[in-house]
Amino acid sequence: MPTALVTGATAGLGRAFTRVLAEQGYDLVLVARSDVDLKERAEELHAAYGTRTEIVPADLTTDDGCAAVTARIKAEPSIDLLVNNAGIGYERPFLATGIDAEERLLDLNVRAVLRLTDAALSVMTARHSGAVLNVASVAGLGPAWLSSTYPASKAWIIAFTESLASSNQVRSADVKMTALLPGYTRTEFHQRAGIPTTFPPAWLWLDAERVVRTALNDLAAGKVLSVPSVRYKVAAWGLRHLPRSVSRLVAWDISAAAPS
Repeated sequence: MPTALVTGATAGLGRAFTRVLAEQGYDLVLVARSDVDLKERAEELHAAYGTRTEIVPADLTTDDGCAAVTARIKAEPSIDLLVNNAGIGYERPFLATGIDAEERLLDLNVRAVLRLTDAALSVMTARHSGAVLNVASVAGLGPAWLSSTYPASKAWIIAFTESLASSNQVRSADVKMTALLPGYTRTEFHQRAGIPTTFPPAWLWLDAERVVRTALNDLAAGKVLSVPSVRYKVAAWGLRHLPRSVSRLVAWDISAAAPS
């Protein structure tokens, strides 16, 4: 059986990834901060699908957490698929968030992705097989949220994935890489970040499991960027091709509703 390692595996898109991958016959390595939540999720997957699971409790904003996961990536049994899903965002504007929180966002959304991808590619390119799926956001394609560092962190993931996936180093080793660019998706992410789900309108929200299946299909097809749904493909085109001065005019400014 192939083995997939999923970060942020107990909630949001990560939870959906574990369900779909278990259904597809993967053994799973689940990564999240809470040992209790990991054990509960492992038991659920085993009961529903007979899935063989390992758990790695780790806070990926820390050196020790990243080291624990990179050690597992380099160990046996080998990891066939790495899903860098763990990420955070804030509802408060940049100057109201605090630098410690902002650095934590960069540690998780950027630094952890860098370190885990490095570990995975070092193993996968050596054996000439494997795949990496990095969860970004359509917001990373342009100034979608003003006064937020979340889109900037996701822009890094997109550029990072495109750069490596298109390189001879990765392609010649038959390793696949895809960045997933979902739009608004109904998961616990927005509740945890304190972001209201009454905006945008209901038709813009995506189903988490459909997003995951689209991402895995696009990864298998060798697509470097995966944008689920026609409506977000249109949004992605606009963010990439319209003048940034136009994009900024229609962007959501989270500082506009911030307390003075």
